[in-house]
Amino acid sequence: MPARALSGDHVEAAADATARAIARALIEGFDKHYALFRDCARAAKRHFEDGGFLAIGHLARDRIDYYDRRVAETAERIGREFTGATGTSADALWARVKLHYIGLLIEHRQPECAETFFNSVSCKILHRTYYHNRFIFVRPAVSTEYLDADPPTYRSYYPRRHGLRAALIDIVLDFGFTRRFADFRRDLRNLLAAFRRRHPRPFVAAQSLQIQVLGSPFFRNRTAYIVGRVINGLVMQPFAVPVQHDADGRLRVDALLLDPTELALLFSANRAYFLVDMEVPSAYVEFLRSVVPDKTPAELYTMVGLQKHGKNLFYRDFLHHLRHSTDRFVVAPGIRGLVMSVFTLPSYPYVFKVIKDRIAASKDTDRRRVQEKYALVKHHDRVGRMTDILEYSDVAFPRERFTDALLAELEAEAPSQIERDGDRIIVRHVYIERRLTPLNLYLQKADPWERAHALREYGDAIAQLARANIFAGDLLFKNFGVTRFGRVVFYDYDEIEYLTDVRFRRIPPPPPGFDEMAGDPWYPVGPRDVFPEEFATFLLTDPAIREDFMRHHAHLLDALWWQSVQRTIASGDVPEVLSYPESARFVGAPAPRPSGRAAVAAAAPR
Repeated sequence: MPARALSGDHVEAAADATARAIARALIEGFDKHYALFRDCARAAKRHFEDGGFLAIGHLARDRIDYYDRRVAETAERIGREFTGATGTSADALWARVKLHYIGLLIEHRQPECAETFFNSVSCKILHRTYYHNRFIFVRPAVSTEYLDADPPTYRSYYPRRHGLRAALIDIVLDFGFTRRFADFRRDLRNLLAAFRRRHPRPFVAAQSLQIQVLGSPFFRNRTAYIVGRVINGLVMQPFAVPVQHDADGRLRVDALLLDPTELALLFSANRAYFLVDMEVPSAYVEFLRSVVPDKTPAELYTMVGLQKHGKNLFYRDFLHHLRHSTDRFVVAPGIRGLVMSVFTLPSYPYVFKVIKDRIAASKDTDRRRVQEKYALVKHHDRVGRMTDILEYSDVAFPRERFTDALLAELEAEAPSQIERDGDRIIVRHVYIERRLTPLNLYLQKADPWERAHALREYGDAIAQLARANIFAGDLLFKNFGVTRFGRVVFYDYDEIEYLTDVRFRRIPPPPPGFDEMAGDPWYPVGPRDVFPEEFATFLLTDPAIREDFMRHHAHLLDALWWQSVQRTIASGDVPEVLSYPESARFVGAPAPRPSGRAAVAAAAPR
């Protein structure tokens, strides 16, 4: 055989060996990440058993950064060990790498997440011109349909064999909680009574009656959740059972969540992500889609802590929507922000936020500090009162889908973040949040009941954030939004602070003879000083709004209330902001609070 042919064969073999080695390095990086991910969930179970609730919170926060660390490690390893990975031969090399990588995923238990890891590493190494399906996984290559763990993802129990009570006992025992229950018979009575209130007798049990329960509890803050569904013939009833510690440190079943709204709020992305041990995450997500059917796979992957794969799925869904819509991106309605330029696609339920190059001097901040605030929110427990954030770099939008007015605003306000690239607009850094109705616009159109409900929610949001050690800073109504469930959440983060870093003060009385019309105050004001009684001056100018707010939240205008919350946080005895209504609780719950218009009538002064 000619020497030249032999040389070509050797080059081909060497290139293939390099591609195979890079693929192996990539899968090793992902497997290391996922092993640590599962270790966090197992540690959460141990901390829950021991009552180490602060440790659970630390785990949830720290885990968010694990993925980026493994991506950086793997990219650095590839750059160090394989000199051709970014050179002129990168085209052919990365196409080979992807093919070998797919081969490694055939029997893998987390192939979809491993594909996302491949994308993250390769996009860190390659230029954005490589961001298409030949070099990265724009579309999934390995199906997760029917993929399951061993033992299976969920366990099935059959009440017709030995009775419902015995089945419930087996469900709890199979979770292997080492801490004892305070009164398990009472808990069983509570569960059965709650189920019968939802499904009153006669309850006809079909031959196929079974209870299916996911094999791992879901941990968040102070609570473990058992998640499952009852299958009775053609009827399926999802449920979640919160398990907590009582005052003596023993376990108790705290509620039975059956209502679709309660379940949707439990799995809201406006809360901290769950810690849950999953060998096959796709099987968990498929199960959860029957529990909360209004949630997308992207949202569910995010809620079980796989937020990077959730981001990947979200972006795929976004590209799909762009291909199947024709409307144009516009400046988002509402009062223009001083820090962000915000735009939206009317047919798409999200907003896109870009930090301005020139931030108004009144804000006393800059790009770096704004990014730090958004990172704080990402890592903090959002207690159902702060929207989750998706952060992207180098996002390509079709130029034809931008209105001229929007493009003009972006190029005027954030020119460093906008690049024209042929028929595309590249946005270098963008935050994406679910679109909400701004509270100020909502109040303009609200009837008296809607207004009263929204203002009670608004005050609850401020108070619950405070108990989670968050002071929203700018409390103007325009910085809060109303969700489809009627909940009020905060979404403008450039002025948030840890509550314990703020100094809450009462305004001292003026000295004798002081002219109260003078421009300067008679008392010194430090950079972190906040005077809650001033909230009424700029928030409650409308008499009807003031009356509705003061009915439930007058304490928010008193510095002493804020100081008491600070002392509670400093003591380490931080109560949990529940992920479900107080009225759903079995133990120590207040009388059920009226809902809807009856709630406003009940709260009205007599």
